Amino acid sequence: MRDEENIEGIKYLRVKKRMEKIKEVYIHVAVFVLSMPIIIITNIMFVPGFHYFWFALFGWLIGVSLHWLVVMGLSKDWEQRTINQLMKEENRKNI
Repeated sequence: MRDEENIEGIKYLRVKKRMEKIKEVYIHVAVFVLSMPIIIITNIMFVPGFHYFWFALFGWLIGVSLHWLVVMGLSKDWEQRTINQLMKEENRKNI
């Protein structure tokens, strides 16, 4: 009985840590969405001849995309999760 509680506790901590990482991605996206208009407006107001905001936009977009991939798509067990999902879909088809 005690071992099961320990295992559940470990699973809970693992899930909680993953949830924190997912939350960080959403915060990163929110900061990106809120900051880019400020950068664009500042650029157009003070240096209308050169649109440097494109560098910030694409650079930050690459950063957000990589952050999302690392947390959501390329975690250690992504292959096993994908296999499990495909197996569930295959089982549903056969029923």
